Amino acid sequence: VTPAHDPNDYEIGSRHNLDKINILNPDGTLGENVPEKYRGLTVERARKSIIKDIKAAGLFIKEEDHIHSVGHCYRCHTVIEPYLSEQWFVKMNPLAGQALDAWKDGKVTFFPKKWENTYAHWLNNIRDWCISRQLWWGHRIPVWYCNSCKKMTVSRTDPDTCIHCGSTYIYQDPDVLDTWFSSALWPFSTLGWPEKTKDLEFFYPTSTLVTGYDIIFFWVARMIMMGMEFMKEVPFKDVYIHGLIRDKKGRKMSKSLGNGIDPIEIIDEYGSDAFKFTIAFLSVQGQDILMDKETFKMGSKFANKVWNASRFLLMNLEGRKLLDREKLKYTDEDLWIYHRLNNAAKTVEKAFKTYRFNDAAQAVYEYFWNDYCDWYIEISKLSLYSDNSEEQDRIITVLINLLEESLRMLHPFMPFITEEIYQKLPSHLPNIIRAPYPEYLKERDNAEVAKDFEYIQELVRSVRTVRSEFTIPPEKRIHVDVKTAKLSPVSRIFNKKKDIIALLINSGTLEIGDSINTKGIHIPAIGRGFEAFVYAEKLIDIPKELEKLKKEKARTESEITRTKGKLSNSAFLQKAPDNVINKEREKLVRLKEATEKINRFIKNLSS
Repeated sequence: VTPAHDPNDYEIGSRHNLDKINILNPDGTLGENVPEKYRGLTVERARKSIIKDIKAAGLFIKEEDHIHSVGHCYRCHTVIEPYLSEQWFVKMNPLAGQALDAWKDGKVTFFPKKWENTYAHWLNNIRDWCISRQLWWGHRIPVWYCNSCKKMTVSRTDPDTCIHCGSTYIYQDPDVLDTWFSSALWPFSTLGWPEKTKDLEFFYPTSTLVTGYDIIFFWVARMIMMGMEFMKEVPFKDVYIHGLIRDKKGRKMSKSLGNGIDPIEIIDEYGSDAFKFTIAFLSVQGQDILMDKETFKMGSKFANKVWNASRFLLMNLEGRKLLDREKLKYTDEDLWIYHRLNNAAKTVEKAFKTYRFNDAAQAVYEYFWNDYCDWYIEISKLSLYSDNSEEQDRIITVLINLLEESLRMLHPFMPFITEEIYQKLPSHLPNIIRAPYPEYLKERDNAEVAKDFEYIQELVRSVRTVRSEFTIPPEKRIHVDVKTAKLSPVSRIFNKKKDIIALLINSGTLEIGDSINTKGIHIPAIGRGFEAFVYAEKLIDIPKELEKLKKEKARTESEITRTKGKLSNSAFLQKAPDNVINKEREKLVRLKEATEKINRFIKNLSS
C-alpha cells in the first residue's frame, strides 16, 4: 500500500492511520525516502537497478507482466507518476449546499431532467477542490512567499514588499489556477465583476447554458456555486445538455482514431445549411449522435427540395397578379395546408421551449416536404395550369404567402438558403430575421377539413402502393373504380374532390359510386369506407407478376410456420423476455395479413 502515490491507497492509509511516505522528487526522480543508491534515478531506471540487485542477492523468484490501468499524458504519452504534494484547495461543502438548494428550489432546470441526478449526486458527495496546477500557463495563484520571515502574503494586487516584515525578498507561488476555477467565474467575471457595470446588470443572469454532459460537474455545477456565492443568484435558469457526436461505431471522434469529421469539408461538399439541419434533425434529447459523412446527404436533399420548390413557384409568378390576402376565397385544400402549417408552428414552438430540437426539425421537414410540396403544390397545379386567370392569380397568391411563412419557420435551421429565397420574393423585409417567427393561431385550426383530407390521402396512398408493388410507372395513366357506401361521408368527399384525386393518382378514368361492378382483371386496394380497383391488365406482365406473388406467398407461409413453431416452443416462452415474445406475436399478425393480401392479388389477377 502506497498512500502517497495512489488515490485508493491514500483512502486506505487515511482510514488506518498509515504513514504517507513520498519517495518522489518534483521532477519525477526518486527522493530521500529511498536507499541512497537509487536516489536521483527515474522510476524506470530504478526498477531495472532493483531487479539487478535482487538477482545479485539470490532473492529473485520470477518477473512477469501485469495488465493494469496506468495514467499517461494525453500529449506526449509519458507515464504519470502520482505523488503526494502540497496544493491549494477550496472548501466545497458551503458552496455545494447553495448550488443544491438552487436546484431544489427550481431556480435551475436541466433538459433532459435525468442529468439532474448526476448534478445532485456529485454535489451530495463533493470533496474539497484542488485548484492549483503545475502548468506553464494560466492565472497565477495570488500568493507571495517571503525569503526573510518565511511567511506568506495573499493579495488582490501584486505586492512589492512582505506585509509581515517589510522585506523586498518575496516571490510569487509558481502554480496556476485550475482552468475550471477560472471558467467557473466566467458568467460574471467577463462582465466587469467585481465592479457593478452596466453589462453585469444587464446580462447577468442569462437564460440558458448549452453544454455537454461530460462537464456537468467540471463546469456547470461550479458556475452555479460561484454565482450563488458571489452574485447571490444563479448564472442561468435552464441547462440544456446535448449529446456527443460519435462515429457510426459509437466511438468518440478523436485524432488518434482518425474518425473525426471536418465541418469545413462537409460544408464545402453539402453546404452549411445541410450541415446544420442534419445535426438538428438527429439531436434527440439525451442521446449521442452516430454519424459519418454520408449522414449529411439527408440535409442536402432537403435543402435541394426547399430550393427547387421555391424556384418552381417563383417561375410561375411571371405574368401573375398577387391579390389582397384578406379578400381571398379559400378552398378546402387551402384551409387544410394552413391547418398543417399551424400544427407545425405549434410543434416547433413547444419543441424550442423544451430544447427538443430534433422534434422541431422533424416538424418543419414533414410540413414542408410532405404537406406543402408533395400534397399542396401538386394539388395547386390544377389551378396553376387552368385557363382561369383569376384562379391562377388566387392560387399563386396563396402559394407565395405560404412559402414566405414557411421560409420564416425554416430560417433557424437553414439560415442561408432561406435568406437567399426570401430576398427573391415580391414583397419582403430587409432581412428575414426581422420578420416575426410563425406562431400557432387558433383561428387556423380546422380539424374537420383535416379529417376529410385524410380520407383523400388514404385513397391516393393505397392506389400509389399498388403502382409501386406492381411496378406501374407513375407517368402511366390508369383506370380506377372506387366503391363507397351510398350517401356516406367518404362518398361525398371523394365525389367533391374527384378532380384532385384523379390528378394525384394520375388516372385516365376514375369512377366513384356505391354500385361499382368490377370488370376484367384488377388489383384491389381497401381503405376506411372504400374499396378501390386498379385495372392494370395492359400495364403489367400478368404471368410474371403471378409468379412473383406465388414465390412471395411461399416465403411468407414458410416464415409463418417458423414463427408459429417459435411461439409454441415452451423453452422459448419461458426464457425469452416479454418484449421479444411480443415482437414475434406482432410479426405473426403482420405475416398473416400479408398472406391474405397476396391471396387477394393472386385471385384477382387469375380471374
